[in-house]
Order: sequence, then C-alpha cells, then structure tokens
Amino acid sequence: MVAVRSKTVAALVCSAAIAAGASACSSSNSSKSTAMPTSASTTQAVGSSSNSTGSTSGMSSSSSSPSMTGAAAAAPFGAACSAVPASGAGSFTGMAADPVGTAASNNPVLSTLVTAVKTAGLVDTLNSAQGVTVFAPTNDAFAKIPADTLNAVLADKAKLTKILTYHVVAGRLTPDQLAGTHATLEGGKVTVTGSGESFKVGDANVVCGNVQTANATVYIVDSVLMPPAS
Repeated sequence: MVAVRSKTVAALVCSAAIAAGASACSSSNSSKSTAMPTSASTTQAVGSSSNSTGSTSGMSSSSSSPSMTGAAAAAPFGAACSAVPASGAGSFTGMAADPVGTAASNNPVLSTLVTAVKTAGLVDTLNSAQGVTVFAPTNDAFAKIPADTLNAVLADKAKLTKILTYHVVAGRLTPDQLAGTHATLEGGKVTVTGSGESFKVGDANVVCGNVQTANATVYIVDSVLMPPAS
C-alpha cells in the first residue's frame, strides 16, 4: 500500500510539473539535470587554443538539443531583420530548420562571415555543435575592416579561427539572458549590455537578435568582435 501511494504521489508531482511547463519528469526518485556545457568544457571539446593552429574539428555534439523556452521561441527583433529574406532557406523559417553553419550560408546578409567560416574550416564544427549562441557580423561589419587587414586575417587560419570562435558562446541565450559577461569558445570573455530589444556586444550593436537555427541562437551584429590581446 505504501509503495502504491508513493507511486501515486510521484505521478501527481510529475503531472503538476508538466502542467507548469517542465520539459521532462523522471520516474526515478531523483531527477537529472540537463545543464548546458560549461564554457571550459566546450572550449576543451573544440580543441583549440590561442596558440594552436586553430583547428576545432574535435568539437563533440550533445545527444539532444536544449529545450526552447518561450522567450527563445519569440520572433527575431531589430532594424536589420528587414534585410533577411521573407521566404526560402535564408528566411527566419528556413534558418530555423538548418544547423547554424548551413543557415548562415543561405542568408545573403552573412555571406562574408560564411566565407570566413569556410576558410577557417569551421562549418562542420558549428553544424555539429549543440546549444550555442553565435554573434554573427554582417557583411557591412566586415566592410569596416581595411581590405588589406581582412585579407591578411583570412590568410592566417590560426588568427581567423581565434577571431571566429570569439563570436561563439556555449548555451542558447535568450534575450532575457543576454546581458552579462560570457565565456567564449576562444577562451576570452565578451560582455553584453542592454535590455529589451536594444543590446551591445562590446562596442557592436545587435541589429537583428534572437534568430533561431536548429542548433543555435544567433544575434546579428554590426561590427566584428576582436578577442583581447593575449
């Protein structure tokens, strides 16, 4: 009788949790957390350091994608969102169906970023990652960099990888979670300020935020982020 009563109580608790919006309920006596990987472990999985050749092909993926919260599922925001195609693979709907590397390649606003990611050999790494936030510079952001400087960076795979991984943070950050200091996959930290629909990532403005892909949340920014000098 005690065992039956315990199972009944557990079932009622599970039902209440589901009604409150919980993503899962364990039938065991203790639930297991599905916390996002820490920046340190993710960085280790990426397998790069600022002094290495910049290869990140060893990044492992999680067995399942983190549950989307109501805030994360909200519509993208920002003035530059109007430049995103209304339909097709490069639209918000199309991007949501693809992993982030593929999604970016279908968006004409991010073509220069995609060229840099391909040059660094990071497309597969980004596509296999689970639960990350990407600060994605627009084509105009790259245009702010002098051509000779940009070409030199594109020719230096280690430096290019360092810069690009500085734009990636472990965990899918919703707008409510965005403000604060976050560890990047490059190893340095990036600080986001602001609230609501107005944010700055360092000195860069978020011009189209909360863009969803199959494995990442993207905040499109108007400047390229540069990691602190080591």
